Amino acid sequence: MAGVTERDPAGEAGELGALTLRPIGVAHSPYQDRLSAPRQPRAARGVEGTLELFATSGIEHALEDLTSFRFIWVIFWFHQNKGFKPKVLPPRSQRRRGVLATRSPYRPNPIGLSALELIGIEGRVLSVRDLDLIDGTPILDIKPYVPYTDAIHSATNGWLDSASVPEDPIPDHEVEFAPRALEQLAFLAAHSIVIGPQVQDVLRLGPQPHPYRRIKPNGSAWVLAYKEWRIDFTFSGRSITVIGIHSGYRPSVLFASTGPELALHREFTERWGG
Repeated sequence: MAGVTERDPAGEAGELGALTLRPIGVAHSPYQDRLSAPRQPRAARGVEGTLELFATSGIEHALEDLTSFRFIWVIFWFHQNKGFKPKVLPPRSQRRRGVLATRSPYRPNPIGLSALELIGIEGRVLSVRDLDLIDGTPILDIKPYVPYTDAIHSATNGWLDSASVPEDPIPDHEVEFAPRALEQLAFLAAHSIVIGPQVQDVLRLGPQPHPYRRIKPNGSAWVLAYKEWRIDFTFSGRSITVIGIHSGYRPSVLFASTGPELALHREFTERWGG
């Protein structure tokens, strides 16, 4: 259950008080976390998944006639996102923007909206394409996409039309792993840490540094911060090579603590260095 509170400009509860939303289902997706998930359906072109609706009374009847539409609006809850940020740095902007002028998940109420292609329905399960939701995302509502009213031809792109705004990255880069990186990934996988596919998905969008994707220069190479790990890579044109992996913890932290949560990082660092 998701509780939503309307607030006035002073931050106090508004006259409506708390509004209660109950998810009607959940998304099943290949994306397990926020970093690996695309920011919008266009960046997830061709990715398929399902929306499994809960067995509430009459839900099968509620789905009748939906297959007559090719696309659907899916309203969902950003369940892995915490907090509200009035201004954010979008992936295609060089400066911070008001969050309501972006698609950022750091919203007053963490509600998302995606237009997905409907492939078919079997029972309470909707098969969809161009899925940009994280696995386990709560679904709040589904509506048909109706071109004659939803496609507004006179609409503008707002600040995205600025000449200084770069093109939205799409996954068109080739990513390969050097032998050392493959050995390190195998070591982590043996300890139930599987990050290779997720790292590949992120880097396929390109090597451009941006705080959103946590990519920074690192000497003659570049480094991607992925959860608690750091991925070193080089690139030439549209080819990216992952050359190695290291812990995201500083040695002063890593070896000053004996906590079990850092044991794998210490073993990794002792074996391959920092």
